[in-house]
Formats: sequence, structure tokens, C-alpha cells
Amino acid sequence: MQYHTTDVIVIGAGPCGLFAAFEAGLLKWHTHLIDYLPMPGGQCAEIYPKKPIYDIPGHPTILAGELVSNLLRQIEPFHPKFTLGERAEALEKLEDGSFKLTTSAGTVIVGKTVVLAGGLGCFEPRKPAIENIIDFEDHGVEYIIKDPELYRGKKVVIGGGGDSALDWTILLADIAADVTLVHRSKSFKAAPDSVAKAQQLAENNKIHLLTDGQVTNLHGNGILKGVTITYANGNAEELNADYYLPMFGLSPKLGPIATWGLQIEKNAVLVNPQTLMTTVEGIYAVGDIADYPNKLKLILCGFHEAAMALNYEYQRLHPEKKHVMKYTTVTGITELD
Repeated sequence: MQYHTTDVIVIGAGPCGLFAAFEAGLLKWHTHLIDYLPMPGGQCAEIYPKKPIYDIPGHPTILAGELVSNLLRQIEPFHPKFTLGERAEALEKLEDGSFKLTTSAGTVIVGKTVVLAGGLGCFEPRKPAIENIIDFEDHGVEYIIKDPELYRGKKVVIGGGGDSALDWTILLADIAADVTLVHRSKSFKAAPDSVAKAQQLAENNKIHLLTDGQVTNLHGNGILKGVTITYANGNAEELNADYYLPMFGLSPKLGPIATWGLQIEKNAVLVNPQTLMTTVEGIYAVGDIADYPNKLKLILCGFHEAAMALNYEYQRLHPEKKHVMKYTTVTGITELD
């Protein structure tokens, strides 16, 4: 069994968790991050590393994977520790007020503060009800796009009408040999700008846009070769396809966090918006997992929440000190031992 001690335990190594490690480092605190995924970065690294993000201040556009790389470089001076590929399983508050976290692999981490930055929890793709879809998973059916170059020169069918389906349709239009977007309705649940771009691509014959239909069957001998599309009027057609990408979203699950005695509502942890503290003293929640009135689920808001939470925690743990936050242009970045 591995045993670690630290100042701040951060559950979730996505962008908000990584920035929490940075804020802790500015306060001279050591951090240990835990994530169920095998690499830091959360969804940005595992699900869409090549997806452009447009609302990070100072970056007109930045790839999700690049954002993660920058955040990792930013926290290097503070030497945070990572436990990856293990799920945060049990959390116990000790008599001295500190916390003991045990992972699914039996690793134990003890720290005085806990920051929940686990996004929406663990994710599983929402799979369409296609009888033989499991036969083609990883052999033409992909739920997560890790590298768009995999689809260069290929025939790709994308299913869905949300942001992910539209975003990847637009991106792959310049990469794949042929892109077909299939949606069961004429209306889309995506950003209006993305819908307009996809419709323009269709008008310019850059993609095929098929509505009022859905993929109902897959064809191939161990490797995907084609799909059947059935329309609302009962008609059906077959298309050749190298890849079918069902983009129907992810199903979030809080997992063991739901059993830790926190106040939870609609798969989110309720916090005090002034401090980001949960109903348990010393445990904070930031990013998508946190909820409060007028919450905005944006990465930049999660960064702000991490800064607020850790500076409040410093004041709580050191009431005898007058904590004055100073700009990093004044203090610089001091490397931790």
C-alpha cells in the first residue's frame, strides 16, 4: 500500500484541478492530485485533445491538449504529486481535522484540505441502440476522437445533433475524404454558429447533412464497412463508411463522491458561492462539479473558483495571520522543495 501526506488533496486532474495546484503552490502548499484517467488533463486530454477552445482569456483559440500542457508547465515549480488511473474511493475526516483519502487501488493520501475538481464525475458514452454496435467498437466505431488525423482520407459518418457532433463535423470536413452527419431531427441542440457553419458546408458540398434519420445497423466483417440509415418516413439507405462516430454525449456519474456526506443536487455538489466550501468544513468543490446560484460551467470560471477556495482556506487555517493576496508580478513564482 502506498501512503502519502500533502497539504492539499485535489480530486480530478483536469484544467480546474491543475489550476488549483497552481493556486496552492502560490500559498506554499504542496498538492497531490488523483484522477481515474491514466493521464492528467481530464476530458481535455482524454476525450478531445485536438478540439479548439475559444473562451480562455488571452488565447483567441487554443487546443484542449495544448491548454493542458501549458497548465502542467505552469505548476512544475511546485512539484505536485499525481496518482493516476485510480478512483477516489473513500474519504474520512480524522480527529485532527485532516482528511484521509483511499483510492480504488488502496493508495492512501492524507492532507488538511480537499478540493473536488472532478468535472461531472466519471463519464461513459451514451451508446445508440444498435444491436451489433459492440462488434465494431475500436474497429470502426469510436465514441471519443483523440486524434483527428486518424480519419484523414476516410469516409466518416457522425451521429448526433449536439455541440460535439457539430464541432467534429466541421473540423473533419477538411480532413476526412467524406463526412456525413446524421441527425434524427431537423433542429439541432448546438450553438447556432456551429449549426450555421455545418449548413453552409452542406450547401457547398463539403459534407452531407441527413436529417430525420438515424443509423440503425452496421455492416462489415469484423471491420466497419458501411452503415444503414433509416428515416422517419420508413425509407432506408446504406452508406459506405470507414468510421461511425456516435456523438450522443456522455453519461456522468459522481461515483463514490455521492456517499461522502456532501449536499448533492442533480449530480453536482452544492457549495457556498462566496467560499466554494461544501457542507463539510475543509472540503471545497470547483469547476463543473460545483453548483450554486447563477453558476456558469466554463473553464475560466473554474479557475476563478479555485483561486477563491484556496485563498479562503488559507485564511481559515491561519486566522492568526492577516492574509493579503499579492500579485504574482510582485511575488514571482517560488519553487517549492
